[in-house]
Amino acid sequence: MRHQRNALFAVVAAALTIVAVAACEPRDDTGLNAIGVAVTTDRVSTRALEKGGIDVRWMTCNADVKGKHTSGPSQDAKASVHCRGKTDDDRTIKVSGTVTYERKNICVRGDLTAKVDGHQVFQASVIGDCNARKTKHPRPSGHTTHPWDRKTTAGSDK
Repeated sequence: MRHQRNALFAVVAAALTIVAVAACEPRDDTGLNAIGVAVTTDRVSTRALEKGGIDVRWMTCNADVKGKHTSGPSQDAKASVHCRGKTDDDRTIKVSGTVTYERKNICVRGDLTAKVDGHQVFQASVIGDCNARKTKHPRPSGHTTHPWDRKTTAGSDK
């Protein structure tokens, strides 16, 4: 019984720590924060790569938000994003660039480039569906944009 109580305490303490860190994360008026940008870029980039036929084994992203923090909406806020990962056949994935808008788990806007084993597989200004309805279960619009709609040649080393 005591062991179960200690385990429960550890789980609750970990959850509270995550919530506290996220709550203290600086957020400017554009809504950009490093954790949100990193998680959303990870999710939408993984979906885009898989839509393009690249099986993603794992990917992780980090972001750093910089820009003016003013009382009105900040047009200068940007997040620098760097992701790394592996494909199912053990090739290296790198996604990097700048995010200027993030909608939780749905889309990112900015300038992002994905490379697999050093070969550029996409460069995009929007990944995901930023026009999706704001519901718990967004539906794709007729204007869904995927990086693969503007796929570059696999041999390019940009």
